[in-house]
Amino acid sequence: MAAPLSDGERRKQISVRGIAGLGDVAEVRKSFNRHLHFTLVKDRNVATPRDYYFALAHTVRDHLVGRWIRTQQHYYERDPKKIVDGWQVEEADDWLRYGNPWEKARPEYMLPVHFYGRVEHTPEGVKWIDTQVVLAMPYDTPVPGYKNNTVNTMRLWSAKAPNDFNLQEFNMGDYIEAVLDRNLAENISRVLYPNDNFFEGKELRLKQEYFVVAATLQDIIRRFKSSKFGCRDPVRTCFETFPDKVAIQLNDTHPALSIPELMRILVDVEKVDWDKAWEITRRTCAYTNHTVLPEALERWPVSMFEKLLPRHLEIIYALNQMHLDHVAALYPGDIDRLRRMSVIEEGDCKRINMAHLCVIGSHAVNGVARIHSDIVKNSVFKDFYELEPEKFQNKTNGITPRRWLLLCNPGLADIIAEKIGEGFITDLSQLKKLLEFIDNETFIRDVAKVKQENKLKFAAYLEEQYKVKINPMSMFDVQVKRIHEYKRQLLNCLHAITLYNRIRCNPSKSFVPRTIMIGGKAAPGYHMAKMIIKLITSIGEVINNDPYVGDKLKVIFLENYRVSLAEKVIPAADLSQQISTAGTEASGTGNMKFMVNGALTIGTMDGANVEMAEEAGEENLFIFGMRVEDVEALDRKGYSAREYYESLPELRQAIDQISSGFFSPRDPGCFKDVVNMLMHHDRFKVFADYEAYIKCQGQVDQLFMDPREWTRKVIRNIACSGKFSSDRTITEYAREIWGVEPSATAIPPPNLPRN
Repeated sequence: MAAPLSDGERRKQISVRGIAGLGDVAEVRKSFNRHLHFTLVKDRNVATPRDYYFALAHTVRDHLVGRWIRTQQHYYERDPKKIVDGWQVEEADDWLRYGNPWEKARPEYMLPVHFYGRVEHTPEGVKWIDTQVVLAMPYDTPVPGYKNNTVNTMRLWSAKAPNDFNLQEFNMGDYIEAVLDRNLAENISRVLYPNDNFFEGKELRLKQEYFVVAATLQDIIRRFKSSKFGCRDPVRTCFETFPDKVAIQLNDTHPALSIPELMRILVDVEKVDWDKAWEITRRTCAYTNHTVLPEALERWPVSMFEKLLPRHLEIIYALNQMHLDHVAALYPGDIDRLRRMSVIEEGDCKRINMAHLCVIGSHAVNGVARIHSDIVKNSVFKDFYELEPEKFQNKTNGITPRRWLLLCNPGLADIIAEKIGEGFITDLSQLKKLLEFIDNETFIRDVAKVKQENKLKFAAYLEEQYKVKINPMSMFDVQVKRIHEYKRQLLNCLHAITLYNRIRCNPSKSFVPRTIMIGGKAAPGYHMAKMIIKLITSIGEVINNDPYVGDKLKVIFLENYRVSLAEKVIPAADLSQQISTAGTEASGTGNMKFMVNGALTIGTMDGANVEMAEEAGEENLFIFGMRVEDVEALDRKGYSAREYYESLPELRQAIDQISSGFFSPRDPGCFKDVVNMLMHHDRFKVFADYEAYIKCQGQVDQLFMDPREWTRKVIRNIACSGKFSSDRTITEYAREIWGVEPSATAIPPPNLPRN
């Protein structure tokens, strides 16, 4: 076995592989010192860690800039939250307080975005007049490729009030009112408005969505009209080739306004014929659906559109009429079908169904895992699939192996590279070569050793951050994701309580030690999700301080779950919990990250779990519970939580403990809403899967007691995770939706002449 490497040596190896790829170290040091002295005006005697970070960031940015400019030229030439007393408390994250060294403001490309006003139909065409204007300031962030000299651009927008904004009020002396109005305009990009039930129908969220769409579409059209990089003079005036040069992927319904906005620009501004504009729009746009939960599909009140975006409402009405005329011609007399397929939902409050708008305005519609895409076709958009089956596709999600293996788990990446070379970094399917080493004793020991090192590091981090001392030899049982009823963190809680009760009942018995970690954030207005967090922390408070339990069981809530924390916990996890009700999780990507990092999965046949089980073999995951057809059958029969409560003694004991205040002695009624939901209003059928889940967790314990066999299954999972690379996903989008062929050709670096 290779001699163990220090973290520093591992980082050097990663740099050699090109993750950093900065070239001459002396030149990097010189650039770093230059930025520290002349950009930040500091020396090493007074510089803070933040100063060192900014100096290093500027150094790396220097390295990117030449490639960034060269990439843009190349494209033109080719012509193509915090926890207080167990409760989640939101805090402002002022991430721009000290500036952002990675971004570059582009005031020369600032664009106007219009709101409110009225529509005027004239002989010269339709005009949207008397609007309120907000300026969109672009900020560009370089996004480097891997070892190919390509640096793409992520453009973000900031709202700015025009200099003459409410100048009349200012001149009249109403200075305060003018300043307040200016602040209201700039609030558009000050904070992301929550998209949850509490804030449903709020105008600022719709403003934010339109602001980003309108600015981006104007920018796209400016670029389309230009002939070369940096050119602002329009050259192309015919939009016939627009869909050949531009692809707009609607990532869920949030950018759905792209459809009426592109129509508005083409028809009202560029004077393109309506039918031709609709053809161009549909050929340009494609829609990715990310959820099957009806409450998550946006439905905006017509009255809000009428006030905020009156021209877009007219366009949506006209598009809907065209759509319904087409449906009526194919299905004469089917009024119910027309109602189901309309973009406009009738009722006390007329609403615009943004998902329906996306479907009719796109040439392709896809889900993000095969089971999800099937549900999209057979249930969510069944009528639309019957109308245009050819536009529906599947694009299973993926993750980037550069961040989620090479960067966050260098120890594992090293031992993989020693066995199969470094080709897996850009072609994750090469991990299949590891199947040859499933019975290789040296490799089994190396994989287990890397996992234990990661666990020791994370245990030290937990002790420092959470003041909880855990057993690093225990099973690290991890569920990290958004807190939501359908993801069933409550099922995990019931298992933790069941284990606790078993230990209390027989403390001298041998138990497989576990550290259960649950992390995630609740939407600010989602009451039940916040109650779930409080329940998790309350269970942990009792279990972690019970002397009868000791090291056998710990329950920890990982607060402020984020990417940087994920990079620590995922490489350390033994068990990955993916336990949503079958048919509710679109795909998941955390499941893939855990798989490639050597955690075994306990999960339902939901989302991408189905394809993971296909790739690795169902016997190499811990699959339990109802399938989609079982859930549907239970819906038809009628789900009765009380039947399970009455027939399963351990479940009844756990629910009674939650209900009686065992985990909340200072407030015995604290969790009455949680218990009431589980007993009477649980759409996600937690109790129906409880017995199978507990039994499956017993199988997990059994295998964990056989480290060699556990690690063999880990190796098989890693070897079979190659399908779940984002490289594969994006290649499929490119070829099958955007109509472009991915290229592996590297752009010449800036110090070499262009081809």
